[in-house]
Amino acid sequence: MAESTSPPRRPRRERRPPTAGPAPDEARLHEAALNHLARFAATEAGLTRVLQRRVARWAQRAEREGMAPEVIAPIVARGRTAAASVAKRMVAAGAVDDAAFAAARTRRLSRAGRSRRAIAAHLAAKGVGGELASGTLEEAATDEVAAALSHLRRRRQGPFGPTPPEEPEEARAARMKALAALARAGFPREVAQAALDLDREEAEARIIESRRG
Repeated sequence: MAESTSPPRRPRRERRPPTAGPAPDEARLHEAALNHLARFAATEAGLTRVLQRRVARWAQRAEREGMAPEVIAPIVARGRTAAASVAKRMVAAGAVDDAAFAAARTRRLSRAGRSRRAIAAHLAAKGVGGELASGTLEEAATDEVAAALSHLRRRRQGPFGPTPPEEPEEARAARMKALAALARAGFPREVAQAALDLDREEAEARIIESRRG
């Protein structure tokens, strides 16, 4: 019986790092901005950061390829300025709207069970100014108890947990654990207590009602 021979394996090709390519001028950054906005919503500050990171990556690759630092530096400076300019052009064209971004993101995160404190931190990280973020949260008038309930439902705690323990100490421990989880998520104690005081049917109804707006 002839022995079967497996075909020889092809040697793996080493992945070469991407080349620097053309310098990131305003035209190329404008194209990059359009590509980014076709996939993601962004604020002016957020888009500026995305484009400036693109400039920084180009600089790293250019340096790796042996380009002199004194040649790279002015190109990077112009690129960073161009990134901010392109972001402003996107705002003027209506492709970037910080207020619309903040309102949409606030609604989405509240429905996902995020506290107002967590939403404010998220908006700040995305480049929404503090005044705009505060105004958006106030105008949205989100039901934070409903958001806390959504958080509990995702974690299967509180009204959405398994059958409540019969022993008072076990029930108290489960409640304290849920309170701690809600506190870590940024919900005030009074909101957390209000959410945990509801039974499952009331909790589901509160979540559904909050999503009708």
